[in-house]
Amino acid sequence: MLKPLLPIPSHLATFWPAVASFLTTHAGLLICALFLLTGLTTAGHYGFELDALNQRQTAGGNWDYILGRADRIETLYAVDRVYGVAFALPLLLAEQALGLEDYYHIHRLRLTLAHLFFIVGGYFCWRLACNLFGRRRLPALFALLFYLLHPRIYAHSFFNGKDPVFLSMLVIALYLLERAFRRNTPAAFALLGIGVGLLVNLRIMGVMLLAATLVMRGLDWRYAEPGPERKAILLTAALFTLAAGLTWYAVTPYAWANPVDYWLASLNYTVNYPLVFPQLFQGEWFFSDQLPPHYGIAWFGITTPLPIMLLGVIGIGAAMAAGFRPPGNIFRNGRRRFAALLLAALLLPPLAAALLGSNQYSDWRHSYFVYGPFCLLAAGGLAGLTAALSHRRWRLGAYGLTAAGLGLILLQLVQIHPLQHFYFNPLTDRTTPEYLRGHYTFRFQELASWAAVQRLLSLKPGTTPALWTRYRWDENIPLSPADRRRLLFGGDDRQVDYVLAPTGDLSRPDLAFNNAYPRLYHNTVAALRPLDSARMTAAAIAAYREIYRQATAGKPVIRADYTVYRSGQRLTFIKENCPPDSRDAWFAATPFPRTPQIRRPNPAEPELPPFRSHSNHRVRLDNLCLAVIQLPADFQGDLLLSRHNLGRFRLGEPVWSQLYSLSSPGLRERIARRRQEMPPVPPNAFAVFQDRNAAGNYRLIYAKANCAPTDYDAPAFLQIHPENRADLPFYQWASGIDNREFSLARYGIRLDGECIAVYPLPPYPIAALLTGQTGIWETNLYPPPNPDTLRAAAAALANRQPNARANFDLYFRDKQLTYLRETCAPADIAANFFLHITPMDTADLPPERQDAGFANQDFPFARYGGPFDGQCLAAVPLPDYPVKAIRTGQYVPGQGEIWSAELTPQRN
Repeated sequence: MLKPLLPIPSHLATFWPAVASFLTTHAGLLICALFLLTGLTTAGHYGFELDALNQRQTAGGNWDYILGRADRIETLYAVDRVYGVAFALPLLLAEQALGLEDYYHIHRLRLTLAHLFFIVGGYFCWRLACNLFGRRRLPALFALLFYLLHPRIYAHSFFNGKDPVFLSMLVIALYLLERAFRRNTPAAFALLGIGVGLLVNLRIMGVMLLAATLVMRGLDWRYAEPGPERKAILLTAALFTLAAGLTWYAVTPYAWANPVDYWLASLNYTVNYPLVFPQLFQGEWFFSDQLPPHYGIAWFGITTPLPIMLLGVIGIGAAMAAGFRPPGNIFRNGRRRFAALLLAALLLPPLAAALLGSNQYSDWRHSYFVYGPFCLLAAGGLAGLTAALSHRRWRLGAYGLTAAGLGLILLQLVQIHPLQHFYFNPLTDRTTPEYLRGHYTFRFQELASWAAVQRLLSLKPGTTPALWTRYRWDENIPLSPADRRRLLFGGDDRQVDYVLAPTGDLSRPDLAFNNAYPRLYHNTVAALRPLDSARMTAAAIAAYREIYRQATAGKPVIRADYTVYRSGQRLTFIKENCPPDSRDAWFAATPFPRTPQIRRPNPAEPELPPFRSHSNHRVRLDNLCLAVIQLPADFQGDLLLSRHNLGRFRLGEPVWSQLYSLSSPGLRERIARRRQEMPPVPPNAFAVFQDRNAAGNYRLIYAKANCAPTDYDAPAFLQIHPENRADLPFYQWASGIDNREFSLARYGIRLDGECIAVYPLPPYPIAALLTGQTGIWETNLYPPPNPDTLRAAAAALANRQPNARANFDLYFRDKQLTYLRETCAPADIAANFFLHITPMDTADLPPERQDAGFANQDFPFARYGGPFDGQCLAAVPLPDYPVKAIRTGQYVPGQGEIWSAELTPQRN
């Protein structure tokens, strides 16, 4: 029980035991209430994260599905349909029940409820720690503070409706698990089943806790005496499993029609998440599915406060040591087994992610759920450390140092508010924004926009500044009606005064403008830049004049609304005699295909976000306008150059666009050449062919001339048949096919009436492809033959007479049949080829072909050949068994043969 630090009057002495008992019993609840009050006061300071829009749409689709309207959910991406809505759907219903329509109020409600659930998770963390530490309440109190004071997770608890929610639900489920095994009653296990069912809905990896519970219950059965005790264990296990399954099913509407398909799809997207993002990690760019194994661990190490991390390491070591220390069996029910469960929950997920090469991005937020077990182990480390100290003063000193460390963390929380999600601990250089920007990807930069707008309003009291940003004010920066009245946005015909952009969109620091937004962390992620060149520094003006001189010394690469010059990896956009009152513009050079959100890409160029002109706008110098884009030194590939009006800019509506290639030949030249080489396609179909980028990796190119925007509307499908099924994820082994569906518009552009889309292919060897748009067109494709194979086949034909002549010269040699036509047009290879092989012994044929007496090996010409030095050449491998006769030619299905020829290999 707590003791007073100072003597108290005798008439109050009788109240102290009651006060001390109340504080000891309810300290965690009081701290949670204090944090909740603070959160309610400051919730409006946080912006709205873009993923929240998808969560609202997914919740809305599920609600319509419940009401019998399935159309809305079918319009969602497949990956969004399998997101759990156990948390998102109640948020949607709450805003509907309150009749909220203005996005500002919807935003405030969502922030409040998300943070409330985080606080509820903290309360259960404290309750669980109290059960684990018994009478030692101080370690339990520190476990709660560890949980609440992680800067990144604290900020995410407001705007992130997925990762902190799963963390909180996992802590609640762990509390219910400890309670169920301690009480050992059917009601407790039924309640645990409900908690686990909700956990699995939020994220499928929650099934690991379901499995762990059943394993622990199995161990209890193993050590129990035969008879009623074992029957009771089986009953509680069955009741737990039933409650978990029914709960999951009840809160997962989209699974009601076919739970198995839903489960497999959810597992598919968990194991092989289809969206891949470029990530800057430790100064190097990686694809999110090709990150180093230590990615998640390193992010945890540089973003977790050092006092908590140090105690967590001690707690992990103590728990590991206790697991191997006799007496007692760690597998029997008790605290040691629960500590082993916490260790598994902490260590196994990041270890599995590292070993499997999981698709990770945006720091370690997808693994935030491991922080709950880490807090409990850290509190255990503090409890073990203080227990090992012999003197009371030393123990008080340890608690005091820990409290002081948490006080410093709290001070930092206040200093960087509301951008705690960009917190780095002292293991990184936090004093230099350029270091952070140059070494790590910053996600959720749009959340800094709210603070930037507030800064602007405070700098311009009593004025109505005109501001442009690429963020949407109603969704990404929910402003109160009073703040909206104080700002003019980019749609006005007036000159825009300020540009608001994340600093990731800004260019080189030597061309930077004066910064009107100087705070360290804010400056790291968002910047307000004056648009008027009169506010530029003299050094910036001189730098731009020198760039103009260097650019105009060369020849332009594009003449359009702006003339574009290229010098090395610098693109300069220049317009002479630029009217001073004309609209401002910003420029982008976007790697093509436009988006990096593709499955397992292997392009030559890094698929980064668009390279933008400095400060996302042009500079006016005297009578000219100028903009600069500096490309990475190692970038080679195709670029979509585009200019956008700043005043009336809408995403995806450029004033002009041009496809330009830094390599030779460019993409459009390659498309034109391949069109000449391939057979004509039907009017409603895209021409599709495989192409290699500079790194030698294959990609599919879809092209259609005289294309209307509606030609993009129908989704495209792609069936990939690998040469080896082992290259597929295990859940696709049964079919042997990698099935994909996507929007061509998502990977393409429409320029000058032509539609072009580029879809990178996976790196494993491919036997065949089938692609098209359902009900409109489809085509079979095969990997282009190795040029060395065709070259060797052509060399083997030198000075040889063909074995047969028809539309093609036919050569038979070394179990290979070669087709050669000296003058070749696309129409000559448009029809399919038939190939009938009669063996010397019909027993060599498969059973289903023995009655026919020959092997049928029909093929399209592209499967084994293609244009070669102006000729058409195909090298077809033949079976190993002795061949008696061969009959081959071309045919049109339903119309018959075009030509045919016969060979007798033994005679030849």
